Amino acid sequence: MIHGPSIVIGAGISAVVLMTIFLGFDNTPRWPELEIVPAPSVQESNPPEITMATFLDNGSPILGKPDAPVTLVEFGDYQCHFCNVFFHSTEESIIRNYVDTGKVKMIFKDYNIIGPDSVTSSHGAHCASDQGLFWEYHDILYANWTGENNGWASPENQLGFAQALGLDIDQWSECVAKGIHSQRILASNEDAKSLELGGTPAFFVIGSDGNITGLFGAQPYEAFVQIFEEELEQP
Repeated sequence: MIHGPSIVIGAGISAVVLMTIFLGFDNTPRWPELEIVPAPSVQESNPPEITMATFLDNGSPILGKPDAPVTLVEFGDYQCHFCNVFFHSTEESIIRNYVDTGKVKMIFKDYNIIGPDSVTSSHGAHCASDQGLFWEYHDILYANWTGENNGWASPENQLGFAQALGLDIDQWSECVAKGIHSQRILASNEDAKSLELGGTPAFFVIGSDGNITGLFGAQPYEAFVQIFEEELEQP
């Protein structure tokens, strides 16, 4: 729908958990699970240091021109209702008017706070990234969203998404089974916790001068435009 062919298909974190989910598909072995831990509600005695890496590392490939002067970072959960609202109501306009024109680049970071299928979605997206289709997988997940923890993002359905995108299923399944991107997903969740994010989506706009502005929730397009334009005016 937005970044590539989004196909609608009918659907019927600080430590690694030893339990895995077995799928009854010939090409898909086991999906690694990560423990989902809520963000702390109180300030820790020794809070982690916040650096630019907290915002930019452990995320998706860049969408847009790498030298775009403004960066938009989203911390999201693929099962999150308001993340889905942002995807359908706002993201396309940002991409068309700012990303495709070379003014803004985008990075998506995982913050898995809703349920196990949130984590399997993150694994699926990063394994699709190994074949150059992160954003296409990102889109097909949101295009097929039907609610939170209702099974739409089950491992079985995600196998169908991967097939619909034309991924090499053996390579994708092996990547998922081995949890190749587990540390990236865990680290992204830790980045979100260090920022004390209480939910998703959470956005950070980073200007060319390093100025960082936060936006929280499914903000309207106009809210992003205001900040983008202010940053683009900076020398």
